[in-house]
Amino acid sequence: MKVFIALERHKRRNLILLFGSGLLFWLSMTSLLPVLPAYIQDVSPGSVTLEWWGFRWFLSVESQVGLVMGCFAVGLLLSRSRVGRLADIRGRKVAVLIGTTVVALAPLGYLFVESIPLLMVLRGFHGISIAAFTTGYSALVVDLSPLKHRGELIGYMSLVVPIGMSMGPAVGGYMSTGFGYGPLFVASAIAGLLALIFASLVQEDFTALVRDKDSSPAQAKQRFWQLLTSRSLRVPAAIMMLIGLLFGTLITFLPLYFRASGIDLNIGLFYTGTAIASFVVRLLTGSASDRYGRGLFITVSLICYGVSMILLAIAQTGVTFLLAAMLEGCGAGMLIPMAIALMSDRSQNHERGLVYAICIGGFDLGIAIGGPVLGLFANSIGYRGLYFLASGFAWLALIIFVTQGGKNLPHSWRFATGRAKDCFALDG
Repeated sequence: MKVFIALERHKRRNLILLFGSGLLFWLSMTSLLPVLPAYIQDVSPGSVTLEWWGFRWFLSVESQVGLVMGCFAVGLLLSRSRVGRLADIRGRKVAVLIGTTVVALAPLGYLFVESIPLLMVLRGFHGISIAAFTTGYSALVVDLSPLKHRGELIGYMSLVVPIGMSMGPAVGGYMSTGFGYGPLFVASAIAGLLALIFASLVQEDFTALVRDKDSSPAQAKQRFWQLLTSRSLRVPAAIMMLIGLLFGTLITFLPLYFRASGIDLNIGLFYTGTAIASFVVRLLTGSASDRYGRGLFITVSLICYGVSMILLAIAQTGVTFLLAAMLEGCGAGMLIPMAIALMSDRSQNHERGLVYAICIGGFDLGIAIGGPVLGLFANSIGYRGLYFLASGFAWLALIIFVTQGGKNLPHSWRFATGRAKDCFALDG
């Protein structure tokens, strides 16, 4: 915390306001996590058969849940690159304001929407909130952070996620059980509104770093593909996509898995265990990554993800569920901040918003695919089979990282085990 105290007064004030906005944002988002799959299941008309051009599709209730939840990531995916570019041209605060505005409005829509098609549209709109907020928030934190302590400050500022997740699901589960869905949706909207107010108080000293001639749609598209095909970003984006597949499977089917398993455990405790582990890990690894590099912690995070999904698949008791939750929290607590720090190291200031959009966009794509596609297999392989499959995504991501994360195989292995520097880092 000495680094935070040593910052200039205006930077410290802006970070405090930004932290408050982020905490309220994630409180709004995570309060709906344990509730929405069950809400969708409750309003679903049951299994349906669709016909189109002579083709027939059978959609079980689980498939419909997967489709609706997956549309959240579709909204993320379609808007991520646009808000990333906007953050580079118009300022990071603009992106944060867009995200908080959407998170304040979207929960109110659930008060009135009960049909599956309209829920899909609403979830897509809701997904814009994370695309805008996380891109602007991450870029603004990096802008305000000294280079030598970048990882440490990112670690501190990313604590809004585990803190919000430790409170949000518990509040959501309690309110939906005690008062019903309506009051919960209103409370989520109020938290989003407060996040918007805090964000509006942030004073950003921003000068557009992208020239007008470089901000045309053609130039932006060309630069997007140049970055995406570069090895320095292609490999992290692929890893984030695989973990997105894992995460999409986890959040979409976990509440239904709990319902079906009959385990005597409040699902809110799973999210709380995840949040506590994530909180502790972020406190410890941020400053450590400034000294030992990002690679070692990304490797450990992927191992944690893989083991946690195996435990979730074989869980027979509440203790095993909680152990899986804590390992998943450790994985998330390391991977997301390390990915942000890695992208910061490998990008210039004027393209940082777009770089975040590409890398985290891989995560969005994974979530978008995970829910709808894997939902088609839920009936045939069961929920336990889905989580065995999810563990495979983590192990594949690990293989890619330790073999492709550097300039060649030997360097990739050394970087992934903390014995070599990042050859793609712009600071040398």
